[in-house]
Amino acid sequence: MSVAIDVVSDVVCPWCFIGKRKLERALELDASGAEVPVNWHPFQLNPDMPAEGVSRADYLMKKFGAAGGGSNYDRVRAAGAAVGIEFAFDRIVRQPNTLAAHALIAIAAERGCQGDMVEAIFCAYFLEGKDIGDREVLTALATPLDMGADDVERALTDESVRAMTREADERARAMGVQGVPFFIFDQRLAVSGAQDPEVLVGAMRQAARDRKA
Repeated sequence: MSVAIDVVSDVVCPWCFIGKRKLERALELDASGAEVPVNWHPFQLNPDMPAEGVSRADYLMKKFGAAGGGSNYDRVRAAGAAVGIEFAFDRIVRQPNTLAAHALIAIAAERGCQGDMVEAIFCAYFLEGKDIGDREVLTALATPLDMGADDVERALTDESVRAMTREADERARAMGVQGVPFFIFDQRLAVSGAQDPEVLVGAMRQAARDRKA
């Protein structure tokens, strides 16, 4: 079925990484052979995060208290393992501001490699503990995708690109998006959360039927 899929997500949201894997599985299950465009849109879970980010330990203490989110992350680890993601939360030392990463993802869409950029950023943060707000880290992630330092510089400093990224975030909130991942099928049917592949396939098929009705 040929339906466009828009995904609203944040690159520091583990459920968004899980949701990406489940969407990939849904596209495999579809088996229609139709090319399905997937477009990624920004949603900053921490829009007021300082540009340089903060200590991950301090962030978790402020958010969860002394427990540090332990039981919550146990559930995330289990959900991740079920889709082949081995989260390495202990490697993360910096909670980043994600504006530059989202801006780079927007630029990657211009270059035709948006999905690969999203994947690279998720893996760098959740599997390797990299600071995805850092210029050198973003440059290292962009280079294998035939993107370069100029693209990263735009993401970090070009106010027009950064403003468009903020506006996209604001549009998602104005639409009523309160949590991510948030999937929109054919601009007519929405599914919230990292739902199972079968649910996502069902939404794809329903959106296709609704278009024909």
